Amino acid sequence: MAKKDSKTTHVSETPATQWLKAQGVEFIGLPYDYLEHGGTAHSAASLGLDEHTVVKTLVMQDQDAKPLMVLMHGDCKVSTKTLARQIGAKSVVPCAPEVANRHSGYLVGGTSPFGTRKAMPVYIESSILELPLIAINGGRRGFLVQIKPQVCVHLLGATPVQCALVE
Repeated sequence: MAKKDSKTTHVSETPATQWLKAQGVEFIGLPYDYLEHGGTAHSAASLGLDEHTVVKTLVMQDQDAKPLMVLMHGDCKVSTKTLARQIGAKSVVPCAPEVANRHSGYLVGGTSPFGTRKAMPVYIESSILELPLIAINGGRRGFLVQIKPQVCVHLLGATPVQCALVE
């Protein structure tokens, strides 16, 4: 069952929170004031979290334009060359925002790996799995959910990879 945030801010359900509830995942909703291009630095600062524990959901594609998701620490970038090598692709590049929106069903800045429009392979930076809790997008700009990172492996089938570049 989802825990309510102690703030008076009401956050309506999203496909991501509906999906998490349907799977029986406990989570804490963390609303914050969204800032265009603020990224994980802004959300972490707004919520008093370490940016390393805020996980961004990135929609990318391989050389055949097949979509995939990468879950990465907020304070790191993805080495697309390393990722491609680890997943057996010739290349991996970020999707254009409108393409990412179409694949995920979410607006960029509010992309969650849960309850996506299209099923896609999910890759997770392996060091994320060492954290006790992560904050990841809950399906809307300005809304994160705090969960145990193992949820991503157990319920999404996320494959651990090592492709982080410290920003």
